[in-house]
Amino acid sequence: MFLKVHRSPDGNEVVAVCDRELIGTTITHGKLSVRITKEFYGETVASEDEVRKALEQGSNINLMGRRTVDLAVRMGIIDASCCMLIGTVPHAQIVSL
Repeated sequence: MFLKVHRSPDGNEVVAVCDRELIGTTITHGKLSVRITKEFYGETVASEDEVRKALEQGSNINLMGRRTVDLAVRMGIIDASCCMLIGTVPHAQIVSL
């Protein structure tokens, strides 16, 4: 999985995680088209333990890909019914207020 944590000057963070094979691809569903880039999801290959730690600490999370979303479901931070498919690719966003 690729992992990138975006930090804003005000201290907010977005944890972005995606399956490795998705980087550089575009997925579509009807009129929706999503480009999966290294600029957003990063170039750092992360172990499952590293991803778990980032997800445990994240309050704003963006997940793309079957393995990535499945990990979050197994961790109990999201319910599978709350995920969407873009084409055949699972996607989830988590925002804790």
